[in-house]
Amino acid sequence: MQTGENEQAMRKILEMTRFISISILLLHFYYYGYMTFGLWGFVSAFTDRMMVNIAHSGLFEDFHRSKFIALGFLFISLLGVRGKKDEKLSSKTGLAYLFTGLLLYFISALVLLLTLSPHWRSLLYIGLTSIGYLLMLTGATLCSRIIKGKLSGDIFNRDQESFPQEERLLENEFSINLPTRYKLKGKERRGYINVISPARATIVLGNPGSGKSAFCIREFITQALAKASPYSMLVYDFKFPDLSLIAYNHWLKHKDRYPGKPECIFINFDDLSRCHRGNVFDPLGMVDITDASESARTILLGLNREWQKKQGDFFVESPINFVTAIIWFLRKYQNGAYCTLPHAIELIQLDYDSLFTVMRLEKEIEVLINPFVNAYLNDVMEQLEGQIASAKIALARLSSPQLYYVLSGNDFSLDINNPEHPKVICMGNNPQKIQTYGAVLSLYVNRLLKIINQKNKLKSMLIFDEFPTLTTDIIPTIATGRSNKIGVCLGIQDASQLRKDYGREQADVIMSTVGNIIAGQVTGDTAKQLSERIGKIMQDRQSMSINSGDTSVSKSRQLEFAVPASRIAALSSGEFVGMVADIPDQKITLKAFHGEILNNFDALNKEEAAYVPIPVIRRVNSTMVQTNYLQIKRDVQDIVQAEVQRMMGDPALAHLVIRKN
Repeated sequence: MQTGENEQAMRKILEMTRFISISILLLHFYYYGYMTFGLWGFVSAFTDRMMVNIAHSGLFEDFHRSKFIALGFLFISLLGVRGKKDEKLSSKTGLAYLFTGLLLYFISALVLLLTLSPHWRSLLYIGLTSIGYLLMLTGATLCSRIIKGKLSGDIFNRDQESFPQEERLLENEFSINLPTRYKLKGKERRGYINVISPARATIVLGNPGSGKSAFCIREFITQALAKASPYSMLVYDFKFPDLSLIAYNHWLKHKDRYPGKPECIFINFDDLSRCHRGNVFDPLGMVDITDASESARTILLGLNREWQKKQGDFFVESPINFVTAIIWFLRKYQNGAYCTLPHAIELIQLDYDSLFTVMRLEKEIEVLINPFVNAYLNDVMEQLEGQIASAKIALARLSSPQLYYVLSGNDFSLDINNPEHPKVICMGNNPQKIQTYGAVLSLYVNRLLKIINQKNKLKSMLIFDEFPTLTTDIIPTIATGRSNKIGVCLGIQDASQLRKDYGREQADVIMSTVGNIIAGQVTGDTAKQLSERIGKIMQDRQSMSINSGDTSVSKSRQLEFAVPASRIAALSSGEFVGMVADIPDQKITLKAFHGEILNNFDALNKEEAAYVPIPVIRRVNSTMVQTNYLQIKRDVQDIVQAEVQRMMGDPALAHLVIRKN
């Protein structure tokens, strides 16, 4: 027990042992230097009798025996030495003193062979041996002052924050598997990020340059298309044609594996010759007025991103209702022959007399347009302009010949998972025209989400690079698409970006609903939430207390974050952390990961060099585009003129004609 009495007794024993050692060494000097001590007058009858008795014990039978015994007692006395600890001392210094002293202690015997006077031989021998003895004593004392339990040199705590990860390759007909390299207790190991259920949705997070597209989204595209039964796919390519080129070439390589007649569709408003034309208001997909309402909400919220946070306000819902009425009127007129977004844009720009007159013909939208007609007839123009002008101004931004040309055609349908006509659709945006193109592409995506979420269809993968640039209600697809084999991969830079464009509530629902999360370098609240999501692991903790007599080291184990927020904020490009979800048939015990995704960039560069460019769909010139643009304007004028004339010639309808001006 560590008590004061025990320590004092131990100290006395050690002092006595050291005294014995020194005494034996002094007797050694006296015995083998007896002649010199006689010359000095340090002998007597008493000491002679005492030395004779000691010699009979065998202590001096051999020259080195007494020295070894003295050395043994010295080392015993040094076992309990506790000097003042010093962090700067190293074992090299103590051992240097110790071995130098040991060498002098034994080599000093050679002095006795020198041809010197007995007087000087004895003095030199005693001096060298004593110096050696003192050096050994000093070296051992220095060694006792060295701190033996050094604290770990891992100043960033990387070893303690490492944890076991999944090293098995778990594949199935749906899985996406990313090979990784990670460290466990300082040793490098190989593992896999096994996204065995893409239908539980995946978010790929990361600041610009963190490697979202190069390491993750690219792999989702290539592996999904390389399956024995490939996915049908939607690729939202924010920086067209980066991802579209990858998707097209891998589709070419594996298109023979699809059932039916597969197609690869491109939507790109900048290069019309490499763009398919598609009517986002396809009458076949617009079954009732709620479809028109969803389309109106999508296009207006996409053009006015601030409205996303103000849904329910009077001056937000009024324009949406009015555009809904416009769309549904065109859907019902001649069975949807003119039901396109360009026709809706041109129709809403008409003067109020003509516009309200024509729209009053359709009974199904009477409830929607009555507030506007009454405001107009009652000359409440300030309110009316506030309700309608915001919609007219926003939609006017889409009034361009290029957009009209793409949106007024009918080259394809959006049922990408149709077993008879599976499709890969690549939608290209332009960073310089995010808001305009994003609103139109959001319409395509929303219509597609409703069409594909059905039973008995092919499996499909929806891949969105820079997802917040779209205005899409993805939550129902994430929540219910799993049973219909719809995988979702959302690429975003940060949760704050999602909150900015979608509002806090919707952003939080998206972040909480996804089952798989792969994150590169992110900071702030996103890093904190991700750290908490991954959770804590048991980590060793060590502390040291130094005092004049002893050093105490305490060790403990406690739960700490496996990947702290500061670590996530400092990830290098290609390093990712996160968690994956499993399924009942394939359980994953080690769901969390923190490592570097492995990519063979030499092979990828060689592959890209052999890519086939996106094909020319049709030869398009400015005359064709302009002719289509003017034709749409004429169509709207013809509709108005024909219907107004018909109404004026029919007494039953003549009262609906408005002639305020």
